[in-house]
Amino acid sequence: MSDEEKPFAVERAKTGRAKCKKCKCPIEKDTVRIAKLVANPFSDGKMKAWHHLSCLFEVFAKQRATTKRIDDPEEDISGWEDLCAEDKTIVLEKIEEFENSSPFKAKAGTNDPNTSKKRKLAPKKENDLPASKKTKKKETRDSSSEGKRDSKKNDSVSSNDDQSSSATDSRNPEKPRKPSRDDAFEEFHRLCCEVAKVDAYTDKTAIVRRMFTKGSQGDGFKSDVKLWCRMLLPGAVKRVYNLQSKQLVKLFSRILLEDEDSMLEHLEQGDVAETIRTFHAKSAALKPAASSVLTIQQVDEFLEQLSLLTKEDEQVHHFRSIVPRCTLDDLKMIIRLIKHDLRINAGPKHILGAVHEDAYEAFQTSRDLNSVIERCLQGSSKVEKPSMFLPGPSTNIKATISLMTPVLPMLAEACKSVEMAMQKCPNGMQAEVKYDGERVQVHKKGNEFRYFSRSLKPVLSHKVNLFKDYISEAFPDGDDLILDSEVLMIDTKTGQPLPFGSLGLHKKAEFKDANVCLFVFDCIYYNGTVLLHKTMAERRRILRERMTEIPNRIMLSEVQEIHTAEDLAEMIAKVLKLGLEGLVLKDMHSKYEPGKRHWLKVKKDYLCDGAMADSADLVVLGAWYGTGNKGGMMSVFLMGCYDEDHGKWVTVTKVHTGHDDETLARLQDELDMVKISKDPGKLPSWLRANKPMIPDFVARDPKKQPVWEITGAEFTNQGFHTADGISIRFPRVTCIREDKDWSTATTLNELRRLFAQRNDSIDFSLLLPSSSRQTSDEDSPSKMAAKKTSKSPSKRNSNSKASKTPSPRKTQSLAKFGVDDARCSVSKNVDDRKSYNGDETRNLDQEDQERAEFYAFVNNHYIEYSASGTPLNWIDGRKPSKGLPSDAKPLSDLTDSELRSRSILKGTPVALARGFSDKIRKHVWRLLKTLGAKVLKDEEMQLAAYLVHPCKEVPSTAVHDFEDAPRAARHVDVSWLDASATSSKIEPAAEHAVQLVADYCSCTHSHL
Repeated sequence: MSDEEKPFAVERAKTGRAKCKKCKCPIEKDTVRIAKLVANPFSDGKMKAWHHLSCLFEVFAKQRATTKRIDDPEEDISGWEDLCAEDKTIVLEKIEEFENSSPFKAKAGTNDPNTSKKRKLAPKKENDLPASKKTKKKETRDSSSEGKRDSKKNDSVSSNDDQSSSATDSRNPEKPRKPSRDDAFEEFHRLCCEVAKVDAYTDKTAIVRRMFTKGSQGDGFKSDVKLWCRMLLPGAVKRVYNLQSKQLVKLFSRILLEDEDSMLEHLEQGDVAETIRTFHAKSAALKPAASSVLTIQQVDEFLEQLSLLTKEDEQVHHFRSIVPRCTLDDLKMIIRLIKHDLRINAGPKHILGAVHEDAYEAFQTSRDLNSVIERCLQGSSKVEKPSMFLPGPSTNIKATISLMTPVLPMLAEACKSVEMAMQKCPNGMQAEVKYDGERVQVHKKGNEFRYFSRSLKPVLSHKVNLFKDYISEAFPDGDDLILDSEVLMIDTKTGQPLPFGSLGLHKKAEFKDANVCLFVFDCIYYNGTVLLHKTMAERRRILRERMTEIPNRIMLSEVQEIHTAEDLAEMIAKVLKLGLEGLVLKDMHSKYEPGKRHWLKVKKDYLCDGAMADSADLVVLGAWYGTGNKGGMMSVFLMGCYDEDHGKWVTVTKVHTGHDDETLARLQDELDMVKISKDPGKLPSWLRANKPMIPDFVARDPKKQPVWEITGAEFTNQGFHTADGISIRFPRVTCIREDKDWSTATTLNELRRLFAQRNDSIDFSLLLPSSSRQTSDEDSPSKMAAKKTSKSPSKRNSNSKASKTPSPRKTQSLAKFGVDDARCSVSKNVDDRKSYNGDETRNLDQEDQERAEFYAFVNNHYIEYSASGTPLNWIDGRKPSKGLPSDAKPLSDLTDSELRSRSILKGTPVALARGFSDKIRKHVWRLLKTLGAKVLKDEEMQLAAYLVHPCKEVPSTAVHDFEDAPRAARHVDVSWLDASATSSKIEPAAEHAVQLVADYCSCTHSHL
């Protein structure tokens, strides 16, 4: 028998994308997979239905005895000769195991389930019989009632009993049955239309429940509930098609022989399914079917095969196999299934609520739709008609965790005030630093690892692959576990997290002195024990006891236990002053509830009705078409400001939230826009925009455009925009400034100042009500910001001074590093500085202040720090001459999250101007490094945010020395460094700006 005629095929999986026809799970790359050849419902010939090796033999166990199985691998399996000896052994062992476990002890070549004696008499497949016996075989089969049922089935939907796309009984998925009206794809479309027409949650659920109980004809539901739920929830259990809207248009322009540009123009209305339906209706090359003949099983099989195709020609051929059988509505619905959006405004809660009252909660935990539906069906196992689905009470439908299957993460709602936090967390709270990275759910099963994002998608491998080398070390007794965590880049020299977005650049080696670090903040499964119902305090205790931190690789999140409003306000002030994103607050007694928003997130744009948020008054420069319900209208807007120095308009952000539907409709007429369709060649000369920010429309005259107040989480600098890269994170429109025009809107120079002062401009007095605020200097928010934020317990000796969590002191003057005292004025009043240990305080004597207790390496140099984090001395070379102090600890052990030497300049790019003596230049460079700055080389001056000069005045003859510096750079003298070190924060540059002499500029003011 040739390979083409053999009923089975075997190989090692090539890509890992194909899914098993039985369990629907991906078949991992390079594992042995086996296929059964089945009839192709869309074309002539056969197709391969791939299975896991074990899954295929499970299918064999449930099939009828006359169904073809593997008798002789050499005769029955194509590709057998290509397998290595080890793989052949695996397959042979499975065959032997199946034969031995069969209830009738089947021997090779027989399939009779009655007795082993009859097995040698069992008929072979008709194709294997001699020609003289084929006629008799056919007559015998046609005379039997079983043959009649098979013949009737072949005339209706499918000619292959074992085909996965044929309709099946919901009780016995392997038993073929005649398709019913409830299997019709037309009925699926009808139900979607009914659900889309109603708005109330209860009405949508009632419509689906009525279908699942009474069916389309009122005599009971006679289809596959699991398949219907999968089809109704394409966004919950996604197949990956890699087909965006424009690619679909390209494919169908070939299939329908329509003009692609015309289709793309229609696509601007925002609904690719409607675009394809419109052009299908008028296509002369391919007319739509007059009536719908497709079943949901056939559509499901079509989509499964489509998910395996990546080449355009293959995709076109596959679509051509089904489009001739589609009505206009059929094709429209298939396209919406591909886009994972049925436009019915119904999600898992609506659909699963129609199956069972507890189904949605179970799905939230396991995200395993098939398993949830199967448990629901068990509640109606005694129904007389097994093909019918009737919801019933089940004692086995409860939330369970399945290892290696993502669990919907617990979420946090916005916390708008300290009072709200105290009300929501009456038992006290754990205040946790909100890390500005990417949330990752880690699953470990023995030596196997999987990582899922917040949206339950697999995380890109370059971000997480290395963790498998450290997680086992961090959890030495953790065989099976599920961790909730955050992945971000951390600077290995300073210990500081790098900005949001750094992870995406790490694969390009943009951060050479940084590691990808996993910050673990929760554990919901450990060695077979589900921890969902444990309290937050208990789950945190388990992490502390079981986890060993690996510096800069696997870290425990930083938390502080809080019980009073004053302590919470203090910590909020502290983290915002440090430039961190905010806090996550968790009640000490709270459980882990997947998908629920019972945690609280504190960010400055949430607090005090946005009074602490960053905002700017920007001009509408352009717009994009919206999608979905906003398709065909301008709903995303390009906001920018005027660059006075160059006479150009620059982009700051794009915003799509803040307007209600009525305002959005009015703006379509009020905004005077010109359509350029993202064409860079049509971009007006007055606008500077990078390619990703070129919109569909630009303003005809920016000076006649409205001004909107744009508020966001923070000012950020990610480089996409032309306003020196400055942008606003999570922007929204908070006000249409009718009192302003372009001349009074925020300019680029003003935006630069707002960006530089973003952390210093926060009014922390708003955190507490007036009755609770402390007005004294000692208890002011600025003083509270200097107190200690405790970190999770570390592994070091509790008797060491470092464990007493001392507060940081002011950084020593530049004179400490050899800089002439005449160049800077620094307060030397250090004797009255205090260190905090809980509620107790103590004065630090001179010995404590000068004693080296911590150390760090900066490039090839060594620096020592006091207990408070004050830099004491700098030693050239890798180690001090006398070696490391015997009791010294690495700087990473210091528990103080406000460590001045690491956090003051936070990686700010700084360049040194010419004019320093070699000695002073070296010492200033050292101070910049200890304060956390990124010191640039002369050839990197164009990247500087600050340019430090050795004196207060710069003559015109020296201007060419720093002409490569960007215009946005601040020109300051060394007093700015000293002031920043003394105050432990970046001081405003205006007070330390250098003076440019008159022959360089006619202006009499200081310049930045």
